[in-house]
Amino acid sequence: MHAFSRRHLPSLLFVATYVALDRLSYIEPLFGLNITPWNPAPALGIVFWLHRGGSIAPFWFLALMLSEWVTRGLPEGWIVTIALSCWLVAGYGAMGTALRRFCNIALFNNRRDLLVWLGVIVVGSTFNSLGYLLFLDLTGLIPDGEWLSALAKFLVGDLVGLIVAMPIIWTLSSREGRQRIRDTLLQWEALGYGLLSVLMLILVFLPPFHPKSSHFYFLFPPLVWAAARHGFIGAISAATLMQVGVIIGAEWGRSGVHSVIEFQLLDAALALVGFFLGMVVDELRRAEEDMKRSLRLAAAGDMATALAHELNQPITAIAAYGKACEYLLDNGQTGELLQDTIRRLAAESTRAAEVVRRLKEFFRAGTLKLEIVEVDEMLKEAIEPFEAKLAAQGIQMVLDVPDAAIAQIDRMQIGFVLRNLIANASDAISSQQGIRGLIEVTARVLAGGRLRITVRDNGPGVSASIAGKLFEPFVSSKSSGLGLGLVISKAIVETHGGKLWAEIGKQGVFTFELPFTEKTAHVTA
Repeated sequence: MHAFSRRHLPSLLFVATYVALDRLSYIEPLFGLNITPWNPAPALGIVFWLHRGGSIAPFWFLALMLSEWVTRGLPEGWIVTIALSCWLVAGYGAMGTALRRFCNIALFNNRRDLLVWLGVIVVGSTFNSLGYLLFLDLTGLIPDGEWLSALAKFLVGDLVGLIVAMPIIWTLSSREGRQRIRDTLLQWEALGYGLLSVLMLILVFLPPFHPKSSHFYFLFPPLVWAAARHGFIGAISAATLMQVGVIIGAEWGRSGVHSVIEFQLLDAALALVGFFLGMVVDELRRAEEDMKRSLRLAAAGDMATALAHELNQPITAIAAYGKACEYLLDNGQTGELLQDTIRRLAAESTRAAEVVRRLKEFFRAGTLKLEIVEVDEMLKEAIEPFEAKLAAQGIQMVLDVPDAAIAQIDRMQIGFVLRNLIANASDAISSQQGIRGLIEVTARVLAGGRLRITVRDNGPGVSASIAGKLFEPFVSSKSSGLGLGLVISKAIVETHGGKLWAEIGKQGVFTFELPFTEKTAHVTA
């Protein structure tokens, strides 16, 4: 008995909740039947079906039978009620099965699933309503000439109940969903659009304003606010509040079944607008997070490249000093020379650790370590790794730097920018056949203490079509490129307070300017 209770307790709780929800939503009934302008209970059933499959069918049938008995007093009689309950379980169950098959397991995860869900709900509800009302009509429970009117009211009640109630019930059915709703509602902004929703509902329904569908546009601002700020969760929260408010307002004002149906249709349309807007907001935020992750991965790759270059000298020195220590020890020298070699080895180790730390800080937080740097020395260091490769490819490198120009910059980061621009120039020239390659690196000190560095090549240049997108992520003219080197370079230059740009033309020209420059050389305009 204990095992049975533990196994079927959720199903029994479902039955009790279904009956309570059906009783709560039994307003403005038509002919005393289960034809109301608001029918959210099937949304609970379909959500339960999505989680448990067809095993819920007997319990759903039981819930429908109890609802007819407790809420409506079995107006159709036992036999007809049993037949109608079987029809509804089969119809709603088919909708649940279709959603399980055609929608993502998360159901409300993207606009495609939202459209599929809406299509299944509309088609399924229409088919379900037709069968249900035809059966009632055949048994003589629908007065003559009222069948189409009854069909419209039942269909609207089902559609509105499913469209507005199912997203919030689905979200509440999972621990993650409940946590998301809790986190959203605990924010102060949620209180803001909640209070605005209540105020707008008052304007629509309560005196001195009489219920009018023409006032329904008052409800758009709070819903749009909720969807824009908190995405789909905000939209379904606001839509649920408005649905409850519409029902209470319509009943308070005794608007009659026709007015309630009109308000319900408007509420369903309003909810769908909010759902799609919230879904777009969520998708944009996910795309932004994916972009950030991609940029972090790309930055990790560029960090590895930068590390490989910057660590080359200290590692080479460490290896040399290590061999020197080994040689000195083998020859029995343990005096001042050995100690000096060990100190140099330790200093290079510290330098290597500093390189790793500074690059890590930049790629994680964009921090700078400014130092006074001789411009010609910095450019020579940037060019050095390319000399052998360029010579082998027949590409000439020309360096034009004023004497004694100095700048206050982060040497490591600006060195990365220079190497990226020179590598791009080399790749551009290599893509051309039959030309004698030339790369010119020019530095000029401008009036106002700014340093301008230009990397020019005689490759194909930058076209107007790509110039506008050149510094966007994942835009690259190289088939093997990620299109992130220029993005990161631009970020480094801008972090220094400078700017980086490309010139449109038949040759590749990339220029960047940096502030905080001092000079002892002649200033050129």
